[in-house]
Amino acid sequence: MLVETPTYLDALQSFSLFEPHYVQGPTDEHGLIPEGLDAALIANARLLYAQPNFQNPSGRRLPRERRHALARNAAFPVIEDDPYGALDYAGAPLPTLLSMAPDHIVHLGSFSKVLAPGLRVSYIIAPEELHFKLVQAKQATDLDLHTPSLTQRIVYKVVKDGFLDGHVPTIRTLYRDQYEAMLDALQRHVEWNRPEGSMCMFVWVKLPKHIDSMKLLERSIEQNVAFVPGGPFFANEAEHNTMRLSFVTVPPATINEGVAKLGALICSSV
Repeated sequence: MLVETPTYLDALQSFSLFEPHYVQGPTDEHGLIPEGLDAALIANARLLYAQPNFQNPSGRRLPRERRHALARNAAFPVIEDDPYGALDYAGAPLPTLLSMAPDHIVHLGSFSKVLAPGLRVSYIIAPEELHFKLVQAKQATDLDLHTPSLTQRIVYKVVKDGFLDGHVPTIRTLYRDQYEAMLDALQRHVEWNRPEGSMCMFVWVKLPKHIDSMKLLERSIEQNVAFVPGGPFFANEAEHNTMRLSFVTVPPATINEGVAKLGALICSSV
């Protein structure tokens, strides 16, 4: 199974139940490099898991030309996980992989990021032959643990009446302001290079190599500041000097206070 470097932690946890052999695909600051998926790397690949839009945890967005190359050249199913695509702060969405190659793209979307986190309602768009098997799998899981009918009905009503059309621009503005507050705070309190583009709901930070973010978290919690250590986001060779900072539920003043405390801890570790 091909994955990005790093990749979404919860996806790794789900896939690991089936004991796959993970192969980390080549990436850079713009995301997955399609040309790096050479014959030797993909010889036994059964599928690729990717997040083209504001990848979790890195926040990278795959450029248009790489999307075309990936959709055109992939000889195996590609899972396009896209919970953040609607939250582009610049208002310049890029085409989905699904729109380019619907015959082998499995597109995942979610209402949790654009409507309410507590509504754990998502959707899948898949090729017809795979769609039938996915319906069977969903029916099997619904026997015991199923998506609540109430939350599905709530989402249906919201989507049907057009509420999302006005709601999404509102949360884009809110998240963009808090995103700017996070980056400004990092600029003041931590040695930091401002990234290009938007990071959607979180900021990915790479620390000096000798700093273990898991140990840093222990000290940070004593200061009432929490973050997600980056090591678990790697399928194979973990980079423990990384962390993910979230900002969408925190007001700017609190963001500045938290980053200042975090910056002091990082500086004392250098």
